[in-house]
Amino acid sequence: SEVEQIEHFTGFGLYDKAFINVMRNLDDPVPFLRGIVAELGFRRKEIPYEQPQRRAGITSNNLYRLYDAAMLSITAYTKVGLRLATFAGGILSGISMLIAVIYLILKLVYWDRFPAGMAPILIGMLFLGSIQIFFIGLIGEYILTINQRVMKRPLVVEEERINFDE
Repeated sequence: SEVEQIEHFTGFGLYDKAFINVMRNLDDPVPFLRGIVAELGFRRKEIPYEQPQRRAGITSNNLYRLYDAAMLSITAYTKVGLRLATFAGGILSGISMLIAVIYLILKLVYWDRFPAGMAPILIGMLFLGSIQIFFIGLIGEYILTINQRVMKRPLVVEEERINFDE
């Protein structure tokens, strides 16, 4: 992620009015507080606290809620998944083209020894599948760019203005 995340931060804390006003102006229906606190760059004070182990009861977080929180974190602050799809598609299409060229050369050199069959079909399927993966990653990059432009996050957060008339 381009934003340095705060370790072991749950979102619990005391926030001043300036931060709350910026949060209201973000107009984000599902804000990822763990990332926004680090991204906006407000001064913060951390108070170390060791949480005692729970003595009774069970957590209300089930697998779906944990998965939802993880996906919100990944999709809000990282491009890795999309970049992996784009790179994997490009690399796999290059590999499948290389295999196709090698197969064609071997087929031309050893015409009688290579039976007609499944290899060209499998190479074609690998190539088309890798092209699809590449374009899914590329479309994801476009969607990510649109998402970043629509988010309305401030470029900077002013702490104080000096020598400016209000």
